[in-house]
Amino acid sequence: MHEIGSSFMLFFSSSSLGFDPIPLKESEKLWRVITAWAKGFSIGAGLKGGLSLFSIIARLRRTRLSSSSRKVFSNSEAIALAIKETLRYGLFLGTFAGTFASVDEIIASLGGHHRTAKWRALLAGLIAGPSMLLTGSNTQHTSLALYILMRAAVLASRCGVKSKRFGKYCKVLTWSHGDIFLMCLSSSQILSAYILKQESLAPSYKSFLNKHGGKDPVILQGMKEIASGLPFTDLDLIEKYYNSTGVNIKLDPEMKIPCSIIHGNQSCSGHVMSFFIQAYKRALPVYLPVYLIPALIVHRQGLLKRPYSILGKGLLGTARSSLFLSTYCSSAWMGHVALRIFRRWNIPMVAMGTEREVFRSKYLNVLDWVFGVPPSPGETPRRKES
Repeated sequence: MHEIGSSFMLFFSSSSLGFDPIPLKESEKLWRVITAWAKGFSIGAGLKGGLSLFSIIARLRRTRLSSSSRKVFSNSEAIALAIKETLRYGLFLGTFAGTFASVDEIIASLGGHHRTAKWRALLAGLIAGPSMLLTGSNTQHTSLALYILMRAAVLASRCGVKSKRFGKYCKVLTWSHGDIFLMCLSSSQILSAYILKQESLAPSYKSFLNKHGGKDPVILQGMKEIASGLPFTDLDLIEKYYNSTGVNIKLDPEMKIPCSIIHGNQSCSGHVMSFFIQAYKRALPVYLPVYLIPALIVHRQGLLKRPYSILGKGLLGTARSSLFLSTYCSSAWMGHVALRIFRRWNIPMVAMGTEREVFRSKYLNVLDWVFGVPPSPGETPRRKES
């Protein structure tokens, strides 16, 4: 849904769809509507069709060695569904763009171009929004709707920063590295849901995380149990999974840190490096159509004049986005390493509170100065005699 939602940014960068501050002639208004519909359809169909094409190619590669008639039928069914989805998304984005441009021009003609400039785009967007039903009346696209809502919130926040009236209330949005802070908050929720509450995720997003998370469901179940403090129920299945990959392992039911569950007999650093390489290979087919297909559609004329520049930017964007996704997924599996370090660091901290006599006085003085003097084991913390 992120890839489809990002195509909206292509719409509003186009003068034929975006708000035009200069009044147009009647023929120009009609041409703007037709062009907006055509561009919307081509972007929607091209992007969705490109993603579906890569998905079908990957599916055919997985099943090319099989002669099962059921699988042949499934592949044919997948191709038919991909064509249908491509047309639906093309109609959706084309209708959205055409409706927006039509309503915008009608309001401008009836109410005056300059007099309605501040609010007619809002009304045009409200009327164009239900065109999402063209993707399928029985299909919910909550992820796409939320993505568009978040993009709208970003644009509204930028307007707020520039506003003289609301600028002082939006200063927090200009903090340096504030985006990193938001990313950390979002990641904590996403990864927590991925491990502990997979049923709360949309099926498509769950499939995306399962693919790029690179872990078998039995491993995720084991991590969920250890994170929740529950007794293990499927350690034998995890051992069978690793045995099927050529790794002989015996898991300890009393383990506290899931290193052996996550990467078997591999070291933590070795697992991170091998996982990163595999994750990068998985990410490339995801981002290649996202960058190249819009470039072929939007910059089709520029490709004849400067093909190396445009294609080079697309390949660079693909490489950078793939690097981001693979680094993100790899770092997510490094959390248990930090837990191991924390447990080791926890030894002197426990000793400082309960076994103070094992410290030399100068080290104890430093720790007391930094962390404060802890109460004795028999004393209630922060409680004073009256």
